[in-house]
Amino acid sequence: MAKSARTETGGQLASSARGGSGGRRPALSPSRASDFKQCPLLYRFRAVDRLPETPTKAQARGTVVHSVLERLFQLPAARRDRATAAELLTPAWRELRAEQPELAELFADEHELTEWLDSTGDLLESYFELEDPRRLDPEACELRVETELDSGVLLRGFVDRIDVAPTGEVRLVDYKTGSAPRQVGENKALFQMKFYALVLWRTRGELPRQLLLMYLKDRQSLAYTPDEAELRGFERTLQAIWQAILRAGRSGDFRPTPSRLCDFCDFKPLCPAHGGTPPPYPGWPEAEQRTTPAEHGA
Repeated sequence: MAKSARTETGGQLASSARGGSGGRRPALSPSRASDFKQCPLLYRFRAVDRLPETPTKAQARGTVVHSVLERLFQLPAARRDRATAAELLTPAWRELRAEQPELAELFADEHELTEWLDSTGDLLESYFELEDPRRLDPEACELRVETELDSGVLLRGFVDRIDVAPTGEVRLVDYKTGSAPRQVGENKALFQMKFYALVLWRTRGELPRQLLLMYLKDRQSLAYTPDEAELRGFERTLQAIWQAILRAGRSGDFRPTPSRLCDFCDFKPLCPAHGGTPPPYPGWPEAEQRTTPAEHGA
């Protein structure tokens, strides 16, 4: 199954299967936390209003690459080679397109689609320059993780891959299909990985030995080793973000934060910072309204 519901932070498409809480209790994910830090109004449009966004070729490429790599690790180790990955590419795209027919509109003709598939195949080729999957035995791929902190903040997300060494040391792996970022982008990527490290630590009592970001386009890897004090501080950061979200949710006051990123935002026509008018505020999700303030550390 094509992983079409991956969050956009991994350069992938979101759908109802994984996209949000729906009728469930609202939770904090790396992408939604990043949205709120970047622009509270962006968070509202995505997490509360759930307004549709135009898919991009880059997002579709990320979804297909992740799907192929997940399928690759479902095969016996001896079959995890470049040729097999190439064979999995077109079926993964066809399955994603069947789930989301609107993606066909991204391509003007078959020639443009072929070029896109070739560029996606190049990323898979790059992956094999970074590691040999035949030598790995992941504990899990595309794993849904969730935990509730002592303060009541519910954390939720999906980890690309979890590796466990024979000695028991845990490594979290995340595939990136874009270019390796500058420092600001690197910090954002590490924010996501620290989020998953914290969830793993709180659910399993194990501190990950390594967080590994693999930038396939540039054939670069970034490894990071978190420590307990750092994750405790990060936990306090997430609690503060969630409290700010709750305050905005209860008042409806999600203020825009204009930046150069506005030019890439689908919601710019609705943003008051650019002369737009947001839709009427629908209110904080009912699942949240049924909880007491103490349950969220308020």
